[in-house]
Amino acid sequence: MPDWEKLIAAKVAVAQRGLQKPGKVSANARIPAGQTEVRNFPVLDLGIQPEIPLQEWSLRVFGLVQNDITLDWTAYQAMPQVEDVSDFHCVTRWSQLDMEWAGISASELLLQAGPLPEAGFVTLHCYDGYTTNLPLEALLDDDVIIAHSVFGQPLSIEHGGPVRLVVPKRYAWKSPKWLKAIELHAEDRPGFWEVRGYHNEADPWLEQRFG
Repeated sequence: MPDWEKLIAAKVAVAQRGLQKPGKVSANARIPAGQTEVRNFPVLDLGIQPEIPLQEWSLRVFGLVQNDITLDWTAYQAMPQVEDVSDFHCVTRWSQLDMEWAGISASELLLQAGPLPEAGFVTLHCYDGYTTNLPLEALLDDDVIIAHSVFGQPLSIEHGGPVRLVVPKRYAWKSPKWLKAIELHAEDRPGFWEVRGYHNEADPWLEQRFG
């Protein structure tokens, strides 16, 4: 088992060194510079893998919304189910193509909650205590899924089951595992990695790894 505190400290040290040289351009136009294609879906987390029984799981949308929503597992499964195939890019320099996700549309859930006009950003809260931030508009893309399955199988605990967020246009730390709540607010609030030196925007095509 890795020493997660040392691993996190090492990542923070890399982030605090700041900008690195541009990565090598891939021969595959679908893979951002500095990335290497994998096919084994690596597991990365903070060293905590919470086991959440389905009967105890819930997902809340709150903050600057017209309707504070809390879904239990039954309500989540009752929402319109969607599937999407997208590529997944991790800041640790691996990319996996054609990931097959299933779940519910993030935009559909947010529209049900009804963001207030002043809402511009979200904080994503997770069962392991992790947080990350995004502009609200980033969650309204049609490829953003609150996923329960990948490649036709329920998400394992290691990969964020029962439910994780998938935001294909950002590095994977913006696609948090074990999703617990989506909080809408007016101002941007950097999350776990962002306050430790990771880039706030995390666009893999611009190599926005560190701030």
